[in-house]
Parts: sequence; C-alpha cells; structure tokens
Amino acid sequence: MNLAAAVIKGDARAAARLITLIEDEAPEALDALEELYPRTGRAYIIGVTGAPGVGKSTLTDCLIDVFRKQNKSVGVIAIDPTSALTGGALLGDRIRMQRHAADLGVFIRSLATRGWTGGLAKAALGAVHVLDAMGQDFIIVETVGSGQVELDIVKAADTTILVMAPGAGDEIQMMKAGIIESADIVVLNKADLLGTKRLEADISAALRPTEIGDNQWLPPVVLTESVNGKGAKEVVAAVIKHWHFLKYINALKQRRRERIKLELSVNIESYLKELVNNLEGNLLDKLVNDLQSGKTTPRRAARQVLSRLRKEA
Repeated sequence: MNLAAAVIKGDARAAARLITLIEDEAPEALDALEELYPRTGRAYIIGVTGAPGVGKSTLTDCLIDVFRKQNKSVGVIAIDPTSALTGGALLGDRIRMQRHAADLGVFIRSLATRGWTGGLAKAALGAVHVLDAMGQDFIIVETVGSGQVELDIVKAADTTILVMAPGAGDEIQMMKAGIIESADIVVLNKADLLGTKRLEADISAALRPTEIGDNQWLPPVVLTESVNGKGAKEVVAAVIKHWHFLKYINALKQRRRERIKLELSVNIESYLKELVNNLEGNLLDKLVNDLQSGKTTPRRAARQVLSRLRKEA
C-alpha cells in the first residue's frame, strides 16, 4: 500500500512519514499529495496565533480535550522556530500536549519554519492536506509566535483565534494594524492576572465597529485560564458559532478560496526559486559579478533571468 492510500485509511505512521517527506520536498511527497488532494476540504481549520509567552500551546491542549470529549478527531500542526544545528523544529512533539500522545483520535506534529516568514512553515499547508485526507474533523494550526507578522494564518484557517495576555505588551501591539484586525476570536489568556479587565475593555473597544450589519461578525473576547483548564469550552463554542455564521452568510467558500490562492502562490514561488537556482551556465554568478562591478542593475539582471527562464521553459 502506498503512502497516500495508507493515509486515507487513517494510518498515523504513514501520515507522519508523508509530512516528513513534504518538509524535505521529496518528489514522492508531491505524487502522494496529488493523490490526496481530491480527498481534502472536509476538515475545519482553526488557526491559533499570538505573541510568544501568551499560552498558545496550553490553550491548544485544552481545545483538544474539549473536542475529544465531543468525540471529534483532532489534528495539530504546531509551527516552531528552526534549530540552527539540525534545521528541524526547535520544540518537538514529545514536550507538547503529552497527555494526548496515546489518543488515537489525536495527531500532533511540529514543523520548523525553516526561514519561512508569515508565522507558518512552508510545509504547513501540505501537512494540513494530509491530516484532512486522513479524516480529522478539526485541524488546529498553531503559529510560531512572531507577533503581528503572522497574517498568513488568516488565509490558511477557517477561523483564526488570536491569543493575548495581560502584561505581555499586547496593549500596545493591538493598537497597530495587523492580526487583531483579522482575528475572528480573541482569547484573553491568563485571565487571573492583574490588568485583565482593563485589557478586555480595551480590546472590546478596539474591535467594536461603528455599525454592525447582519452579515458582519463581531469578534468575541473570551477569557481563559488555560493552565487551569478554564474557558476552553467557551472558546470551542465561539469557534462553532463562527463556523455556523460563515455558512449562514455563504463566506466559508471564499475563505477556503483564499487558502487555495495562498498555497498556489507558495508553490509558484517555490518552483520559480528552484528554476532560478538551477539555471545553467553560471548565469547567477555572472550577474552577481556584474552587479558588484556596477555593470548592471538588479532590475536589469532580473529581466535577464526571466528571459533565460522563458527560453528554457
């Protein structure tokens, strides 16, 4: 049985192996994804983002627990910083959400960013497809935690949860243009700390529109104490409510279209980089020498590269 067929049958080992191949950009991974792609689109994707230290992983662990009590299967893609030594995820599966490690209804995988910006790993969308085709009901994508730059998750998820905490500097960050403007649910974690009520009021005021139409979603602010398991049920309830809202206004299809567009852009960019790096005749080295000596400009050099690519295509 090939990897794709095994994944479709729910084989967790095959899924883990395939995700590794996707990370390594192995040719067999691309073939497997092509086979799996028609089987995707059934899982509901939840993005969990926010600055480092606000408790994203702890909240994700609590969300898993709530979904499992509802007899729903859960996949988790946790994006971690890249190890400078190994190139792999700096934090691994073993130290995350250990109480679910033996649960056959839960699949957890860490992915390294490997220099990819936007809060996601390059292999993240491929890994989502694997878990989707595997039959997971909900897939949680937890971003690396680089703050306001994590806007890719808004396109990659059906519902985006922004996690904040009192005293984490979010009072200032939330006033800037960025992820808070696109969050569907705001979770104020560590709600037992001082400053919670003030931060809740500031967030609510920042999110409140001048007018609320029938087709406009007002992001709820949910208070949690994830370390004590408090508030996770309310977060899941908000996710389900948002899901029903998207279906009610016929917006879920458009959100998923944005995800497809993002993945297409990622693949085009990756393919073009590969073509450029494999150009024959040491063209890149020659252009770098010409740039260094002032014989050409970056724009003109780029046009030469595109001209060569057209010929080789």
